[in-house]
This record gives sequence, C-alpha cells and structure tokens, in this order.
Amino acid sequence: MTPDEVIIPEWPAPAAVKALVTTRALGDMREAAARARLRARLPAEPVWLRQVHGATVVEATPQAAGVEADASFTRTRGTVCAVRIADCLPVLLAAEDASVVGIAHAGWRGLAAGVIEALVAAMAMRAGGLVAWLGPAIGPTAYEVGEEVREAFLARDRALAAAFAPARPGHWMLDLYAAARRRLAAAGVGRVAGGGFCTRTEAARFFSWRRERTSARMAAAIWLA
Repeated sequence: MTPDEVIIPEWPAPAAVKALVTTRALGDMREAAARARLRARLPAEPVWLRQVHGATVVEATPQAAGVEADASFTRTRGTVCAVRIADCLPVLLAAEDASVVGIAHAGWRGLAAGVIEALVAAMAMRAGGLVAWLGPAIGPTAYEVGEEVREAFLARDRALAAAFAPARPGHWMLDLYAAARRRLAAAGVGRVAGGGFCTRTEAARFFSWRRERTSARMAAAIWLA
C-alpha cells in the first residue's frame, strides 16, 4: 500500500487509536482485490455493515458483520470498525483515554436522523472526553440539495440553517462538514479535526457517486491497537 492509497487522520487521538481512509488509488472496496489490499494494513477483517443511510449503531463484533446499520463502535483491541463511502461523510470518534472508538457513515439522511448523536450515546463516554475527525465527503460548493433536505435538518435543529447556502430557486448548497460539527457540538464533542476534502471535485483522488453515478466505494476504518 503506497502513501497515495490512504489518508491517515491528523487529530488529537491517543497513540493507541489507529485510523485510515482509502482513496480510489487503492481500488473499489466492493471488490475482493481492493479489500485484500486494505486487509493487509489492518489487524483484522473489518466489521462491514449493510449501510442504509440511517441512524442505527451496533457494537462491532463478528456477529455484527452485514447487519443493517450506519455506525459501529468497539472497546476490543484489534477489532476494526469500518464504513464504505463515496460522497457521504465518515465521522471517526475516539475516547481520549483510548477506551473506545467508533465510526459513522453520515450522509444527509444519517445526519438529519441523528446518527452522530446515536453513536456518541452508544459509546457511553462523557462526550467531552471524545475527539472527532471528519473524513472525505462531498464539499460545500459541490453538494446541491432540494428544499426537502433543508427542512429535514431544520426540523431537528434550526441552527443547522447555517450549513446551507442559497443556490438556484428551491435548492441549496449543503455543507456536510458544518452540519456534522454542529451535531457533534450539540452532543458535547468539542474537539473536531478534519474536513476540507471534496470527493466530487477531487476526481483523481476519490470516488464520487454524484460525479460518476458509480457503485465504487472507498473505506474508512478505525481500531484500537
């Protein structure tokens, strides 16, 4: 695995917390060859979920593989929590004492449904003792959504209006990073790093469903060493 095949988060997580995000250079995580290359970098086979853009959280155990959920967590050393991404936002969480880590697949539906808050609650940590990292997602200048998306967010939190900028009539540009930071802050997580990527415009680096209408996916993973 070469350096351009993965992104290693830069965030104030403990040394025992390990994480990475693959790029399109490593390949499509729906294909066995790419998963095998990823597996060589990990302590164990990732606990892959059947992602449905919801807010269900599971503990990452062998029995959870293939379960319908969009977030997972673990306190077990060597267990790998993972999600597949191609515009949706991967949100990584770690306890400052390295006792638990978690990950969420957070597209607009998941964010609006409360997947971040559900993951924070499932990790059962004082929220102020968690740090977060926001991985590659579609950027705020490339993600146009309709009025129904904005209304779904505002129904949960009127302050999320700040994550939307007007586009053409009836449409808005959504900043997933800003929305995620708002939801993390509301859940008590104040230390948030990452962001600043754009899967849609950085075509050489990332897969993007919006750009290519592709089923190809990258992966985000986190574990305790």
